[in-house]
Amino acid sequence: MSVDGWNTVLVLGGIRSGKSEFAESLVADAPVVRYIATAPEGDPEDTEWATRLATHRARRPGSWTTEETAGEPRRLADVLESAEPNETLLVDDLGGWVTVLLDPEYQPADDVATIAELAEAIRTCAARVVLVSPEVGLSLVPTTPLGRAFTDALGAANRAVADACDAVVLVVAGQPAWLKPAPTTAAAAAATVSASASPVSPAASQSGAHQAGTSLLDAEPTPEVQLPDVLTHTPPAAPNQEPGNPWAAPTMALPMVATGLVIQPGMELPMPDDYAGPQAVDRLATLDVPGAGLGVLDRVVGFAAATQGTSTPAAWGSVRVLLLNGDHAGGASAGTVAGESARRAAQARAGRGALARLAAESGASLQVVDTPASAPMETQPALTGEQVESALRYGWRLAEQAADAGVQLLVLGACGAGTEAAAAAVLAATAGAEPPAVLGRVITDSGEIDDAAWMVRCAAVRDALHRTRRSPRGAKDVLSELGGGDVAVATGVLLGATARRVPVLLDGPVGLAAGMVSRDLAGQARHWCLLADHGQHPAVRLAADVLGLTPLLDLRLDLGEGANALVALPLLRSVLALAAALPVHPSLAGDADADRADEPQTDPEPDDAEPDDAEPAYTGPDYTDPEFVEPEPAGPGPTRTGADEQPASGWRAG
Repeated sequence: MSVDGWNTVLVLGGIRSGKSEFAESLVADAPVVRYIATAPEGDPEDTEWATRLATHRARRPGSWTTEETAGEPRRLADVLESAEPNETLLVDDLGGWVTVLLDPEYQPADDVATIAELAEAIRTCAARVVLVSPEVGLSLVPTTPLGRAFTDALGAANRAVADACDAVVLVVAGQPAWLKPAPTTAAAAAATVSASASPVSPAASQSGAHQAGTSLLDAEPTPEVQLPDVLTHTPPAAPNQEPGNPWAAPTMALPMVATGLVIQPGMELPMPDDYAGPQAVDRLATLDVPGAGLGVLDRVVGFAAATQGTSTPAAWGSVRVLLLNGDHAGGASAGTVAGESARRAAQARAGRGALARLAAESGASLQVVDTPASAPMETQPALTGEQVESALRYGWRLAEQAADAGVQLLVLGACGAGTEAAAAAVLAATAGAEPPAVLGRVITDSGEIDDAAWMVRCAAVRDALHRTRRSPRGAKDVLSELGGGDVAVATGVLLGATARRVPVLLDGPVGLAAGMVSRDLAGQARHWCLLADHGQHPAVRLAADVLGLTPLLDLRLDLGEGANALVALPLLRSVLALAAALPVHPSLAGDADADRADEPQTDPEPDDAEPDDAEPAYTGPDYTDPEFVEPEPAGPGPTRTGADEQPASGWRAG
């Protein structure tokens, strides 16, 4: 096959666009090809349709074999699953397959389940597969119900298959345009590998230059860097645990143009499961738990259930901490010691300090990510537009690499100078907050409050907002003018994690500011975020209220971004493990009656039978006499079964 490195390819195109010819060219070098014909024969009197089929058959070489799946739509998935690694399959096309799927002869049928089965068969197929499908989504909406049903089903099939395939190409007027991934020229392939390992500018990507550096601004040619940069601790795999993260399978691909990946407003990313979360919380009420249950921590179970798509979620096993390190110049960093953030980052890289210690104890991997330094926001944009695009793509790739490594939870933190002022500026631009109300107090190394530095920060944010008062307030505009590098990378991480269904544990102003910005790009991102503790930080509290994130705890920790979340992580894991392991309460178990029925039964003794160890009859005073009878209580109390019973307290009447 001419598409090296890819096992499955989807070829899309309109009518007479040349999609079938292009697909056939992709398998022209294969020695043997199995041609999977999905279209029905049609009306015998339809000569035009018969001519189309004859044209397709005439183009096939004599070495190809043909299989028909029009008689049973589900057979296509079986053919793909049974294919051998040395085979090459050409499926032409999915439009005919959907036509058969919607045929009344096969109704009622679960079209969604059948499409999902096909996508899964493509993912697990060992052979090389090229699939052809018409792209009808660009045409007008059909006027008939049957036409609309066809376009809807075909659109769903194309999306599912495109997600499952390694590559997707759109053929327009005979010209192929690769949608997933980028064109596979040598230079483009090198640039793609380089971009996945380090942030580069679009210009460097187009030239094929391989750049990897310590920041997005100062990239120098170095050998290829493989993420993650730093892993202080990697937890061992649990017994019988499946590799990878089954609920973080790829769900979509970024839109692509000639310059690379595109992150744009209004992206449709996946949402958590609407039903699994409430079902998991309802299930907690049936567990054999002494006391009132988990309290507010039941939200952890509901969140994990929704993001994992199951009512019995598992505790997060593989966790990765992303520590973003990037300074903000100007008044935003007033009151901070020069080089302090670099020292914190180097400390984390070396496996020392609070964050690294907590990560090791939690079994979490720690990755330090250098983000571009931000210019003084009060005098100029913090980042250029090109840097914002590169930072967003870099953050997205960080999340993708974590998902590919089997990470089940991301913890987002930052350690740059001036991050709090940048977050305050973002909140002022996106939520209308007053900077003094969301700027935390400046604490010096000696533990004293530096009011002068706090006022300088407020002035910097005020001047930045005044400078940009007539600027647009779009997501990328806010990142460029105010947010800076760390907030831009954090936003990309949130979007990439959402696309791969990986939940994110937020901690600190940078993550919450990224959550505010991500609303304009993809509103689904906030539903994949969890806030363990707000730490009494005013910016975090305000952003959490706007995003609808209720903190689970109120520990008032201030150990630094990322460290606060790691303190709460063992508790959250324990809650999930407990909810998954506890059995249902016996009173609610469905087989409780059956268990009691299996117990051995004894015949009751006759009424006149007297046990061998029975006490002799009482010959004392007759307590049934009204003079000695204990009066019944007027209100609720213990039930008396006979006048000869003694009170529970041990005292005797008379």
